[in-house]
Amino acid sequence: MIDEVTKQRIIDSADIYEVISDYVALKKRGVNYVGCCPFHNEKTGSFTVSPAKGIFKCFGCGKGGDVVHFVMEHDQLSYYDALRRLAERYHIKIEERELSARELQQRSERDGMLTLNSFAQKFFAEQLVHSDEGKSVGLSYLLNRGMDIDTIERFGIGYNPGGWDKLTQAAIAAGYKKEFLLKTGLSTETQKGTLVDRFHDRVMFPIKDSSGKVIAFGGRIMSADKKAAKYQNSPESEIYHKKMTLYGIDVARSEAVRADKCYLVEGYFDVISMYMRGIKNVVASSGTSLTVEQIQMLRRMTPNVTVMYDGDSAGIHAALRGIDLLLKEGLNVRVVLMPDGEDPDSFAQKHTTDEINEFISSVETDFISFKANLLLESAGKDPIERSKAIQDVIRTISLIPDNITRSVYVKSCSEIMKISEHEINIGISRLLRGVQQESAYVAKPKPITPEQPRLEEGDIHKVTTLDKLCKNDELELVRALLQYGTNKISIGGNDISVAQYIIGDLNSEGLSLYNETYRAIVQEYSDNINQTDFDPLKHFTQFEDGNIVSSVADIVSEKYELEKIWNETSEPRIESEHITKLLNNYKLRRIVIRIKQIDKKIAELTRESEPDHNEIFEWMKKKMALNELRSLLVNAMGRSAVQ
Repeated sequence: MIDEVTKQRIIDSADIYEVISDYVALKKRGVNYVGCCPFHNEKTGSFTVSPAKGIFKCFGCGKGGDVVHFVMEHDQLSYYDALRRLAERYHIKIEERELSARELQQRSERDGMLTLNSFAQKFFAEQLVHSDEGKSVGLSYLLNRGMDIDTIERFGIGYNPGGWDKLTQAAIAAGYKKEFLLKTGLSTETQKGTLVDRFHDRVMFPIKDSSGKVIAFGGRIMSADKKAAKYQNSPESEIYHKKMTLYGIDVARSEAVRADKCYLVEGYFDVISMYMRGIKNVVASSGTSLTVEQIQMLRRMTPNVTVMYDGDSAGIHAALRGIDLLLKEGLNVRVVLMPDGEDPDSFAQKHTTDEINEFISSVETDFISFKANLLLESAGKDPIERSKAIQDVIRTISLIPDNITRSVYVKSCSEIMKISEHEINIGISRLLRGVQQESAYVAKPKPITPEQPRLEEGDIHKVTTLDKLCKNDELELVRALLQYGTNKISIGGNDISVAQYIIGDLNSEGLSLYNETYRAIVQEYSDNINQTDFDPLKHFTQFEDGNIVSSVADIVSEKYELEKIWNETSEPRIESEHITKLLNNYKLRRIVIRIKQIDKKIAELTRESEPDHNEIFEWMKKKMALNELRSLLVNAMGRSAVQ
């Protein structure tokens, strides 16, 4: 485990803007940064990063926390693995004690699979450059394809020799479990129960996630076996989902964010050859049709995507098939068709970086114009074919979600297709109406509203209902603790901190917050209240419990009620009356709830066939006492209320 000193050093070193901007395209807005959330599908950015507070918060899906919790959530890591990831990034050495048997057992299946894949990648890399077969077959092939050693190492490319179980035996000898070999797909099991390698006689391309973890492999066959597939990929697993993977994203991510542009190609060699020419913001769909999940990954980096396809007929039709989905998801799509007979790999091999950039600039065009020109050229003068082409282009324009962008393309295509903007807009309106009508016929499930538990006597500690009834008041108390807990206020001529006043008052009244997370925050605050260097915001935004961190991010990210007390341009100043009002509001809420509980109890007792009048009288006395207390609070709040 990581000791507290090292943990704090990692957190202090990790710049939240710097880390998150590697995953999300962020734009400055005031003192914060805004972008599209990486945790849910959105086209208008509601994801905010606050460097001053050291937190992120999405106002769309609600996720929030500090830099560690961002890495945890994005890369699906445990808290301490996220710390290790950040330590690697900032070159901080971690001295860890040896894990106990129980801790080893608690390692997740995901971690085990990732660790095995890392071992396999190193095994393949060793075989490529140190075995005779690897050098004569795999390495010579890669060098003949124009790669150099540095690039081979950068992409982690390797080789798995001929035979049936060289990797399998090496992994078993190193202590890796059979179940992980099968789940990662590195090995398969014969009918006799023997484990053999899935890949052999292949150059191995590690497939990585956005953070650089090896999640799968692609193997290019080197033998002359005509029955074997040219390329073979790892099967789907807990760590590898093909539809959610883009080859090269770990290399391209930061450059795509910086350049605000990403190139999309088809295969491994396309990515690698472009990279070798200094064009690093390139990812590949690895020969599969684009999926919504892949497009969402692209949009998190940048909304500007240029698709590069082969210049032959198949490449052209692939461009037409794949790009409608990009437009539908709100990306700005441009197309580059390579010269006939070329692909990005072969073209990059024959040209310098300047020549490649010059070529892209000269032929790159927006997809709508590209499609319109292409289809009209193919239709020639045939009126029926021209009509089909125009309808196809109009259908594509209708997919664009942004009205302004759509209107720009309407104007452009009106000139290309020699048809009025009015006619194009009519066609788009019909298509959009059709979509709306179709969706209207889809039965929408009725929202299920769970039956609220009734407030019974004895239910005073029941969280389900009382938590909701008191949540706003408890929220404001916790907000005051987090934002102003260390501020001094004057109570009866004595200066005490806001936290001492709130926690002391709650304790003296025997009040414990109903909301479980808020209650935990108050308890943790109380445990640390006497520490002279206690920084509440820092303490809770760096807390290990994700629920607490997320709640704190919610609280400090939103505009809060106390802001209404002062002009936003002035220096915020908390007075004792502000905190007193919050406490009195909360107490009043609790009293009103208790009175309603007692009313319900009295009504039940009265309805009994032989009511116990003494018990009824006792409950009425309790209600009178509470009503007196309520009147005192109302009067006090009336005299000290903040306007």
